Amino acid sequence: MKKAIVLVLLALSVVSCTQTEKGAGIGAVSGAIIGGAITGDVRGAAVGAAIGGVSGAVIGHVTEQPGQCYYRDRYGRRYIDSCPR
Repeated sequence: MKKAIVLVLLALSVVSCTQTEKGAGIGAVSGAIIGGAITGDVRGAAVGAAIGGVSGAVIGHVTEQPGQCYYRDRYGRRYIDSCPR
């Protein structure tokens, strides 16, 4: 029950954030969980949180740009350009 309450409070605290902040928060939490699970120690969780936070912030920042879309070229590289109208 305590875990559910904590999760609800965390979800409510993210509601008023920008996409960049939401992405950073979700990325940091996910990275910490994955890093801690893989390595089994606090350092792995900290490194995972840092990498996940930065990655999430970058992805969240891109979603704040109106009229911009993600594309992939035939080599699998991602790039951002104007969305078709």
